[in-house]
Amino acid sequence: MTYIFAHRGSSKDCPENTMAAFKKAFKDGADGIELDVQLSKDGVPVIIHDEKLDRTTNRKGYVVDYTYDELAELDAGSWFSKSFSKESVPSLQLFLEWIAPLPMLLNIELKNNIIEYNGLEEKVLQLLHHYGMMDRTVISSFNHYSLVKIRKMNGYVQTAPLYSSGLFEPWEYVKAVCSQSAHPNYKSLHPYIMKGFKTNNIPVRPYTVNSQKWMKYFFEWDTEAIITDYPILARELLNSLQPHSKSRFLQK
Repeated sequence: MTYIFAHRGSSKDCPENTMAAFKKAFKDGADGIELDVQLSKDGVPVIIHDEKLDRTTNRKGYVVDYTYDELAELDAGSWFSKSFSKESVPSLQLFLEWIAPLPMLLNIELKNNIIEYNGLEEKVLQLLHHYGMMDRTVISSFNHYSLVKIRKMNGYVQTAPLYSSGLFEPWEYVKAVCSQSAHPNYKSLHPYIMKGFKTNNIPVRPYTVNSQKWMKYFFEWDTEAIITDYPILARELLNSLQPHSKSRFLQK
C-alpha cells in the first residue's frame, strides 16, 4: 500500500512548513510529513524551504543571518492568510516533540545544496536519535554528497537522493550514493523506470504529486509513497481504490 506524505504539511490549506500545516496534515489522514531543514545563524535546525525569508515571512534576507530566537519571532503565516499571523518558523526540535508520539512517518529534506551548512547532518541525526525517530525517518537532499556523509555517520537511517531530471538507470545511481530509496520528480517516472525500480527493490517516493491522474498511476504501481500538497485528496482517492486500506502506518 502506498503511503501519503504531506509536502511541507497540508500546504494548500495552511502556510507551508508551519505547525499549523503539520497538524492539518495529521488531521487529513497523511501517513507522513515532508519538511525542509536549514540552520539558523546560531546553528539551530529550523524548518523552512527557501534560503531567503522574503517569500514566506515578514522579513527579508537569508535564514542563516538570523538567530533562532529572531526567526521564532517572525510572522510566517500572514503571507498565506491573516488568520495564520501567529505562525512562526519552527525549530526541528519543536516539531519532533510534536510528532514523536504520533503514528506518522517523516521525510526531512536537508536544504544544503545552495548553502552548505556546516554540521547540519550531525545535528539532525542527534535530534532524530534523541526523539526516537530514526527508524521512521528518511533523509533526502539534492546535495547527494550530504547523503553519503549521513550514511557514513549512521548506517541505519534511510536516505534518498532527490532529483528532477531523467537519470539513466536511476536505481543504480541510488546504490552508488549509498542510499536505499529515491525521491524523483514524478514526471520522470515512466513505466519502464518504475519497472526498473521494482526489479531492483528500490522504494520510490515521487514529488510533488497533486493531480488525481498521477496519484492513481502511482497507487496502481503500488509505489512506496507519494509526496503531495493535497494529502486529504490523496487519502480519499486511495480509499476509493482500496476500500480496506488504513490511514496510519502503524496499522498497516
